[in-house]
Amino acid sequence: MMRNYVITDISEATSFDFDQLVDIDELSSRKSLDGSKILARYEGTQPFFLLGKTEYNQEEILSILSGPEWTSDKII
Repeated sequence: MMRNYVITDISEATSFDFDQLVDIDELSSRKSLDGSKILARYEGTQPFFLLGKTEYNQEEILSILSGPEWTSDKII
């Protein structure tokens, strides 16, 4: 089954049904560096609480997540 991805505002995470997502809760979900956005990952049909949101495939999301909003180039 193909995995799909949606990026949404972090405030919408309270409406997520994590039983329909790959990640088990908000804490384990990927967030943007500034904490304002969250990545929802799911397999199959887009869950009802994400309807109307832009859906990305793996190639598209990898390109987005490698950008400065999601990945820091600072050495820790």
